[in-house]
Amino acid sequence: MPNTVPHININLLEVSARNENARHIVAGCATALPMLTDMWRNVQEALDDTPALAAEITRLSAELRRTRLDCANLRAAMRATLAAHADGEPDPMWYLRDALNAPETATRRQP
Repeated sequence: MPNTVPHININLLEVSARNENARHIVAGCATALPMLTDMWRNVQEALDDTPALAAEITRLSAELRRTRLDCANLRAAMRATLAAHADGEPDPMWYLRDALNAPETATRRQP
């Protein structure tokens, strides 16, 4: 299955599936070997970290995507400013002012 989060080389769907399989194995082992309850609890707690890490990866990937878009927009405004200056436009800095004063991107406004 393809990676659903762009800009990362980790397939979170596969990670989640492997995590779920490991949870079932730990549950079975804990039932078969109850004398090792503390050890199985430690393994289960380590597996419990996976969903939080996946959520953080997803959040950071979205933030990176927004940052890259903002940088691309500013770079385009800089190029337009330089071209406007070269063309002798009366207010070439308008392109930069417009980009810097533009509302944040629609994706940035999402939580």
